[in-house]
Amino acid sequence: MSGEGSAVDGESTVGGEAARGRSTDRSPIGWLLDAKLVTVALGSLAVVAAAGLVQVSFGAYSMTVGQAWRAVLDPAVLLDPRWLLNFVVGEELMRAITGFHGELPELTSETLIVWNIRLPRVLVGVLVGANLAVSGAIFQAVTRNELASPFILGVSSGAGLAILLTLVVFGSLSAFLPLIAAFGGSMAFLIVYAIAWKNGTSPVRLVLAGVIVGTVFGSLQTALFFFADDIGVVQSAIAWTTGSLTGTDWEQVRLALPWTLVAVTLSVAGSRQLNLLLLGEGTAKSLGMSIEKVRFALSGVAVLAAAASIAVAGIVGFVGLIVPHMVRNLVGSDYKRLIVGCLFVGPALMVGADVGARLGMSVITGADAQVPVGIVTGLVGGPYFLYLMRKQQHMGEI
Repeated sequence: MSGEGSAVDGESTVGGEAARGRSTDRSPIGWLLDAKLVTVALGSLAVVAAAGLVQVSFGAYSMTVGQAWRAVLDPAVLLDPRWLLNFVVGEELMRAITGFHGELPELTSETLIVWNIRLPRVLVGVLVGANLAVSGAIFQAVTRNELASPFILGVSSGAGLAILLTLVVFGSLSAFLPLIAAFGGSMAFLIVYAIAWKNGTSPVRLVLAGVIVGTVFGSLQTALFFFADDIGVVQSAIAWTTGSLTGTDWEQVRLALPWTLVAVTLSVAGSRQLNLLLLGEGTAKSLGMSIEKVRFALSGVAVLAAAASIAVAGIVGFVGLIVPHMVRNLVGSDYKRLIVGCLFVGPALMVGADVGARLGMSVITGADAQVPVGIVTGLVGGPYFLYLMRKQQHMGEI
């Protein structure tokens, strides 16, 4: 009876919030002006700006925070579309678009270092955080389980196994590692879906299948380490399987950005369907929804978002699990607001964690070393999730 009661309470909560949203929205985008959502967005942007400024200020080339800030806002870049396009799309495409064939105007050393080396790392962190947060939010709605995430549903494990296979067995394909990682994550989820299928799927079967596939793939990853006789390969594999933004540049931004835009657009467009899934299969079917088609399509969007993240940063844990919880507590369960909130809170967590990953070791030990950002997100996410478990009486089904 208690399970039924909590489910009914959940349905009434989501339904009530949706009804309130309809009554207050006076235009198609009126819900974006929700006070809580605006506060979350502004606060997250402040965190990203502060953490990003710290990131671009530190490195082998020393500069003050003021110098870094002036380099980021250098009019020679911001007011010159040739330089902007050169950074964002690459020199060849810039010249094809603008028809410019001469020498670009010179930039100061600080501006070149910030825009060429340090700023892309911040932008990749923003894209990875947004993708993982959106992916986790979708998976939690599709499975109606607030413990769901790309890691729980096997996507991360599949990508990790593909990475290790490439590095250890097919080293000649390492140049295609990002695409291979995305392919591995996608294949893993298809296997999870096939295992969970029995005249349809159910949230419980999807989660259980994900745990099974993740465990098997994780064991295979561990076994592959024994076949790697090159310490460099092992270190590279560890960096990929724990998540790292070290060495990212504009190439990773260009790789992740198009898929991020597609995933974000589709997730916002599918927010109504996500709300209906939370009401339960019976209610969704009575409203004319094709449960399996919608569940598979939205899962595909979540896999796309996770794959875009894994392809450029490896496997970063906990972001896809805890960010939807944080946003849900701040703006409510309506998925229109939840998805948009994740697009701000995810980057704030990721960029902030990367500051810790980059500067933590130097502050603690004085050594000029970095740790993978996935370690920092795990150290932050673990205690926060424990706090949620202690705070909430019911964990599991949304």
